[in-house]
Amino acid sequence: MARAGITADRLVAAAAELADEAGFEQVTLSALARRFGVKDASLYSHVRNLGDLRTRLALYAGGELIDRVAAAVAGRAGRDALTAFADAYRAYALEHPGRYAATQIRIDQSLIADSPALRRTAEITYGMLRAYGLAEPDLTDAVRLLRSTFHGYCVLESAGGFGAGRAVDASWEKGVEALHRALEHWPREARG
Repeated sequence: MARAGITADRLVAAAAELADEAGFEQVTLSALARRFGVKDASLYSHVRNLGDLRTRLALYAGGELIDRVAAAVAGRAGRDALTAFADAYRAYALEHPGRYAATQIRIDQSLIADSPALRRTAEITYGMLRAYGLAEPDLTDAVRLLRSTFHGYCVLESAGGFGAGRAVDASWEKGVEALHRALEHWPREARG
C-alpha cells in the first residue's frame, strides 16, 4: 500500500530532506526505504542504485540553488550581481547543508549536457562574469575562483571554523568586495 505512492520524484525529494536532516553521506536506499515503509528492493523500480539516487539528488539540489541565484541576480550586473549571486549561494549552502553537499559530487559528463539545471548554472554564472569583460579562458578561471572561494567559506562557516571575534558576515562582505575588485582587474590571458 505505501509503495503505490513512491515515484522517482518523491524519492529524490525525500532524499533531499534526509540529506539536510542527517547529512548527505546518510542518504542510502535503506534509510529511504524505512521512510516509505517498504523494503529496499521496492526502490529499484524508481532508481538504478545509490549512485543514481545521489546523482538525481545532486541535479535536484543544483536546480534549487541556481533558481535561487537566478532570482537574486535578475536585472543586476557587476558588483550588484556578484553580491546577489554570492549571498544567494551562501544562504542556500547554510540553509540546506545536505543538499548543498550533494551539489559538490562529481557528475558523469554524459549527464551534464542533458541537465537543464547545469546548463542554466553555466549560463547565469558566465553571464554574470561577462559583465566584467571576461572571455575564455579567463571565464573558466574566474568561475573556478568564485566556486572555490564560496564553497570554502560556506564549508568552514557551517563547521564553525571561524573562531575570531570579527563577525562572519563582515568577513563575507569584505571577501565578496575583494572578489569584485579582482574581477575588475582580472589578469587577462593574451589571445593569439
